Amino acid sequence: MNSLPCCPLCQADYTYQDGLMLICPSCGHEWQAGEQPDSDQLSIKDANGNPLMDGDSVTVIKDLKVKGSSLVVKVGTKVKNIRLVEGDHDIDCKIDGIGPMKLKSEFVKKA
Repeated sequence: MNSLPCCPLCQADYTYQDGLMLICPSCGHEWQAGEQPDSDQLSIKDANGNPLMDGDSVTVIKDLKVKGSSLVVKVGTKVKNIRLVEGDHDIDCKIDGIGPMKLKSEFVKKA
């Protein structure tokens, strides 16, 4: 029996081959045989589809209520030096006057 490699992202051993591509049914990751993906680099895009990187500045495109307080992050608020993280809220940042927050990339655009 031909042994296929484990998924490089989730380490599941249920991979299967479809033509030249290897596919993981657990996480949906696809890669070519012999390819070493750069799993350290997150692929996060802003509301306009521009790729974001650590240290970028972004602008908020929608009023965002701060959970647990009466504060609101207003449209046009510029956030400097963001940090990308995995999860639902994929941007860690510090907003002047509010403090540390997590934002969703769909509510920001690259400045």
